[in-house]
Amino acid sequence: MLLENIAPNAFYNSAARFDPPKCDEDTRVEVISEIMDWIGDREGFQRLLCMTGAAGAGKSALQQTIAERCADSGILGCAIFFSSQDPTRNDLSRIVPTIAFQLGQHDPTLQDYIRKAIEKDPPIFTRTIRTQMDTLVVRPFKQLQANAGFDPDSFPHAVLIDGLDECTGEERQEELLSTIKHCLLNNDLPFRIFIASRPEWAIRSALNSETEGYLHPLAYHIRLSDKYDATDDIRRYLWWRLQAEDIEKLVWAASGQFVYAATVVKYVSERRSSPVDRLQTVVDWTPKEGQLARPFEALDVLYASILSAAKESYEAVDTHRGRNFLLLLRAHHINSGNASGVCAKWDAHTFDEILNLERNAHEVLVSDLHSLVILHQDSDFWRTCINMHFYHRSFSEFLDSVTRSKNLFIPAIQVKVYVSETIMQEFNRFSLELILVQLHTNELNEPGLADALKPYYDKWRKLVKTHFVENGWESHLSILLPEEPDEGEREEVQEPQEESDSSVHEVLR
Repeated sequence: MLLENIAPNAFYNSAARFDPPKCDEDTRVEVISEIMDWIGDREGFQRLLCMTGAAGAGKSALQQTIAERCADSGILGCAIFFSSQDPTRNDLSRIVPTIAFQLGQHDPTLQDYIRKAIEKDPPIFTRTIRTQMDTLVVRPFKQLQANAGFDPDSFPHAVLIDGLDECTGEERQEELLSTIKHCLLNNDLPFRIFIASRPEWAIRSALNSETEGYLHPLAYHIRLSDKYDATDDIRRYLWWRLQAEDIEKLVWAASGQFVYAATVVKYVSERRSSPVDRLQTVVDWTPKEGQLARPFEALDVLYASILSAAKESYEAVDTHRGRNFLLLLRAHHINSGNASGVCAKWDAHTFDEILNLERNAHEVLVSDLHSLVILHQDSDFWRTCINMHFYHRSFSEFLDSVTRSKNLFIPAIQVKVYVSETIMQEFNRFSLELILVQLHTNELNEPGLADALKPYYDKWRKLVKTHFVENGWESHLSILLPEEPDEGEREEVQEPQEESDSSVHEVLR
């Protein structure tokens, strides 16, 4: 039962996180050394380290690097990487089982204690986070500590949690921090816990010294953007990857944001074009000194320029004439769960079909956006599907914000209307085809044709109902033809011809 409730995509070495960001050699040396020294100090009073930093500051790259070093040293107890884009790891529903599973992998006796705890309380996965942590982690580990032969110094003790801010809901973020305090810090457990997050309300208030936040006396706090200037590291990173002139212009534009440098490198390195030409293009896009009036100014210019170039290339192709590139991209963005507060609905292939696009249209859509977007195969215990993911959350936020994306912005309501109209057009087409075939089966001399078309009609009927119910448009369901009764429930009654004709007119209306 434990395995069914974990989030394997959250592991530091999960295939779902293939090619995760991490620090290049000879970069972030000081902060990595400080973190590793803290983790190695098992006797240190503060057993919680919180690292906060702005978007794009390189927190996840640092956390990944720390996770790999801890794993290589045999001290990694568990690692959790939240992601707002992945519904299996953007909330707390699987966090404690995932921690328990990873810790149990290091000791068969602990694993057995966890199994017995689940057998004793099978609905444990529906309990509060604090109850789950106490039942699946604290008590089993205390049982392990009570064993005469247990050596606490030999147990992997590093517990890493990245992207707390990507967990949906500030109250849930606060609940996890509170649970860590009451269950892990208040008990005599040997773990050193390292959390990385943007400085959002939950962690900011918990660490606040002026208001005596409940974690302030217990946590060692690294303010990444304030304590460590990333300029030299960004310069080394860009020079090692690009080895070109004009590096200083890019270093200045990055303003300490590693995400800017990483996006530039990905864009320049795309195989479809000349790296020299692409690098010059990026340099030409770079704002001049004095033009950076707000945070993310240079990053937004880079995002907008890449997006505009991709739009121009897509819409220049004859077969795409008349299609709105930005609308299609935004539709896939919202459908894939990248937009704020949205969970993925349909697989990318299915969504192409819903939008009446050719097969693999989503691949063509992002063919010039590989520096920003990746198409990834997501799996859980129920299905495997292809979804669109962004390399960095800041690009999703760029698309969500009219003040940042400006003339490239597409409101969510426009996407909803577009998807609904497309579904209805296709539904009406299938409905009409089915009705006409039913009316003229004898004339066509194809008695099986209506039955062949009906599965398509049923599929679209289900999609329409689901979409309309989710958007609160149940009143429009009257346009659907009545569902046919099961085989054993059909009455032997011949419908008048006028009724069928009226159904045709109802669909066309």
